Amino acid sequence: MKARLPQGYGGGGGGNMQQIARQAQKMQEAMETATVELEAKEYSATAGGGAVKVVVTGKLEVKSIDIEPEVIDPDDAEMLSDLIMAATNEALRAANQDKEETMGALSGGLNIPGLF
Repeated sequence: MKARLPQGYGGGGGGNMQQIARQAQKMQEAMETATVELEAKEYSATAGGGAVKVVVTGKLEVKSIDIEPEVIDPDDAEMLSDLIMAATNEALRAANQDKEETMGALSGGLNIPGLF
């Protein structure tokens, strides 16, 4: 006796695989385009009430650091270091969050290791 598959299964397996492959290729192309766009973006953050401003790129590279002269205290270099670190980390978090949201929207929420 031959087993019967529910309607919509079997029979067109080759066509379904081709359709899935086309969809995967479109998703990959959209992700590549989004990656290029994300890498071109800039993200900025400030610390110390705007005393330190850091700008990073979507490639997670520091582009600029602006420091207000009044926060430069030779006797307290550690405070300046902390402000720079805080602003840099916040800008990097913003870049990463934007990337995760953009890629998550493109992948429909799929979490495929190594995809992005």
